[in-house]
Amino acid sequence: MTTLTTPAAPATAAARPAKAASRGPRGRALLYWIATHALAIALSLMFVGPLVFVALTAVMTNDQALTGDLWPRTWNWSNFADVFAKSHLLAWVGNTFLYAGLGTAFMLLSSVPVAYAMARFRFRGRKPAFLAVITMMMLPPQVVAVPVYLIWARLDLTGTLWPLILPMLFGDAFSIFLLRQFLVTIPREYTEAAKVDGCSDFRTLVRVILPMARPAIAAVGLFQFFYCWNDYYGPLLYAQTNEANWTLSLGLASFRALHSVQWNLTMAATLLVMAPVIIVFFFAQRVFIEGVTLTGVKG
Repeated sequence: MTTLTTPAAPATAAARPAKAASRGPRGRALLYWIATHALAIALSLMFVGPLVFVALTAVMTNDQALTGDLWPRTWNWSNFADVFAKSHLLAWVGNTFLYAGLGTAFMLLSSVPVAYAMARFRFRGRKPAFLAVITMMMLPPQVVAVPVYLIWARLDLTGTLWPLILPMLFGDAFSIFLLRQFLVTIPREYTEAAKVDGCSDFRTLVRVILPMARPAIAAVGLFQFFYCWNDYYGPLLYAQTNEANWTLSLGLASFRALHSVQWNLTMAATLLVMAPVIIVFFFAQRVFIEGVTLTGVKG
């Protein structure tokens, strides 16, 4: 009696190598991509890791935050409400936005015309003026802290943020330097054509130069905003005696000192302080990319 054999097993065995062969190129492509971007992946993990640790600790209980656990057993979103209840966070946010917003606006209003004059006008003493700007960049603020503080004390402005905001009306050396270096790359034919059409220097600056300089303006504005937002030395020097004018950096340091054992609340407050900066960065990044796209200037 003859038995019939079915070729099902050999067919299945033959299909496995074919299936593995079809997955082979994808696996090799993935390994090649990981090997090519290994340094970027490692650096990304170095920067994202602490942020993830802060976010996870912010929703832990107080007992778990002092242990070696990396993942919350229970998600305590009430920690963020406790931060608002145990601190004057809203007042600190308002003071910080006042300091950063007015400081950035005043800096741009004063630095852009100075940089435009240094980049476009021919006047006697232009090189010494540019050298003075570079010198002020290298001068630490602590060197002139005592005489400047005495001036503001005589004006009865200590205990407020105005000693940090009003000096921005006189420009910022770093911003002037960056803007001047960018404006030099803009061809002079644009300004000469505007003058032929009858534009004044001010109108040329507003209608011709500023649209082309949006990348540089966005960059210096971003730098100045972040500097004011993270500034601790200035508010500590001038506003320490008046808690109503504290900024986030000064208030967060005080909150950390009061709740040094409650790391969950400290991390929750830190995350709340970081959130506006991250949002502003992404919006400023979009403006920066848009400015680069619309400029279209080849120096």
